[in-house]
Amino acid sequence: MELELHETNEAIMERIMNEYGRRVVHLVYLIVKNRTSAEDIAQEVFVKVYRHLPSFRGESSIQTWIYRIAINEAKKHVRSWYVRNIFPSLFGENLHTQKEQDETEPLVMKQVERKEFVQLVLKLPLSYRQVIILHYYQDLSIEEVSHVLETSQGAVRNKLYRGRKKLKQMLEREGLSWTSIKN
Repeated sequence: MELELHETNEAIMERIMNEYGRRVVHLVYLIVKNRTSAEDIAQEVFVKVYRHLPSFRGESSIQTWIYRIAINEAKKHVRSWYVRNIFPSLFGENLHTQKEQDETEPLVMKQVERKEFVQLVLKLPLSYRQVIILHYYQDLSIEEVSHVLETSQGAVRNKLYRGRKKLKQMLEREGLSWTSIKN
């Protein structure tokens, strides 16, 4: 997404929210594991984007910048004592709509496998979960992931390798096949 110099901040924000709104909610959800919290955090993300839009220097893509803000806000939420100690039962809500569950049997079986896979991804330690979500679910390159997480590309590759290895072990314990999920 290119920022146009002649556009107002409001017009730019409308384009940003249309393009990245759902993706940011999904990204945050995969970290905080609660749909309502993810939507609230996404609103905070876009308030910050709006507030800091004039100071965006373009050193990274707008997508990378927004995802970095989203990751930081989600991590702040997860770290909060209040969430960890007062509302632990909020985690683990259903990711799929009723419409998705009502589809034909083969599609439903595929959804079940993917849902189980997503649940396993959500069980990974945060450092592995972040890189897997950004790289595979948000389709960011290793370079972009390193910018979002403010770490080296080598560290991202290492966490991807270890995260995939841990996921494979978890899949095998659950009786699921690594190859059936990837297809």
